[in-house]
Amino acid sequence: MKVFESAFKLHESAIQLRSQRLELIARNIANVDTPAFKAQDIDFQSSLKKVLSDSEGNKVLVTHEKHLGGSSPRAEGEALFTIPFNTSVDGNTVEMSVEQAKYGRAAAKYQATLRFLESNIGGIRKALKGE
Repeated sequence: MKVFESAFKLHESAIQLRSQRLELIARNIANVDTPAFKAQDIDFQSSLKKVLSDSEGNKVLVTHEKHLGGSSPRAEGEALFTIPFNTSVDGNTVEMSVEQAKYGRAAAKYQATLRFLESNIGGIRKALKGE
């Protein structure tokens, strides 16, 4: 239904982007001792704006250029390399304390987005039941 699609597009995209960000940060932490590993992150705000503007711009999002009428199953942000405060001798750009702090903040924001989405669904349920 078009009504539900528009009501949940923002939250769906936010959850997907926040999940992607958590995955990238977790990968950074897992590779803290890997020589020459380059830490990555996404710019959540610009990625969300891009996803929402793409969906509002009457563009058909597809997983392959030859597919028609479909929509992309997942919002994805562009992975960017992070610039470390302190450079490592082996070329690794992961800073454990920075990544742990980013992960904690990102996890809290993911939970907040999820709770907000659950609250919206609960409100719609109540409206449908006539409560």
